[in-house]
Amino acid sequence: MENAGWQVCFDLMRSIRSNLILAVYANLLAIFGADASAQSQSGSAMDFARYAMKLPENTLIRIQPRVTISQPNNILSGSGANEGAGYVSGKNSLGAGSGEYSWKLDITTTIFWVGEQATANNPVSNDKSAWDIGWFSNYGGYDSPNSDDRRNFIPTNFVPRQNPFYVALPYNDVDDHHTKPEAAQVIPWFRTCFVQDGQSVCKGRWVAIRHGNKVCYAQWEDVGPYQTDHWQYVFGNERPRPNPNKDAGLDVSPAVRDYLALDSIDVCDWKFVDFFRVPRGPWAIYGDNNTFSRLRRPKSTSVAAASRSVVPF
Repeated sequence: MENAGWQVCFDLMRSIRSNLILAVYANLLAIFGADASAQSQSGSAMDFARYAMKLPENTLIRIQPRVTISQPNNILSGSGANEGAGYVSGKNSLGAGSGEYSWKLDITTTIFWVGEQATANNPVSNDKSAWDIGWFSNYGGYDSPNSDDRRNFIPTNFVPRQNPFYVALPYNDVDDHHTKPEAAQVIPWFRTCFVQDGQSVCKGRWVAIRHGNKVCYAQWEDVGPYQTDHWQYVFGNERPRPNPNKDAGLDVSPAVRDYLALDSIDVCDWKFVDFFRVPRGPWAIYGDNNTFSRLRRPKSTSVAAASRSVVPF
């Protein structure tokens, strides 16, 4: 009987390991598509992973992502201010199932860019971001919104060192170099991504933006418009607070604007999205801060980087 018990435990562990391998395979397949799947048939799971991370960057910009757009089945309502962290169970920003987030519908969307100077409608210049005092130099220069100065979603005079697909949302989880007290309760991924006090768990997070029949993907790299503390909207059910830009609740980069063909002030839907659900596209090409780029690095570099920071999934 004792040997039978050990055999049952052994079989159970072998089943768990097999399921984990299948889960990793499925996630990589979702990211890199069927072409990587075909390549992997002749090799091991590790061969597949290595192949997927080395997909050629020069092909990505020509790929239109396979995105299934479903009609939203929830309507944002109520203030959400009194629900506190209740959203974690799926009542607010989180939908059914782990990692499923609800769309924020009909959000006024404006355009901003690295290097934008302060104006009446942009009270803070964008030479630095809420999380990066050297944003302009780290990005690589002025991300001109002028269509004559752009090609293939990037400026024509330099290659960005960070992802040109970026957004700003009106919440900052850091204040005066310390993590805000409410962050652990209101940010869904806080417990899995927190590293140390004062280090943002919002910077670099992936967001899906929908306009008409197209969906674009970008990373959260700055705070705004106008607000820095509106977690009840960003993670809850509130609408954006009134502001001079038609109550805008989302700023997007010129690359996002160009991909979605947005006007200077437009209306979009948006939601958070886990990285393994982000399809290939022009947002997967450039940037040291880009999760796709990190995964394409040589193994030794990736391991060293992972020891210093958390990849924003």
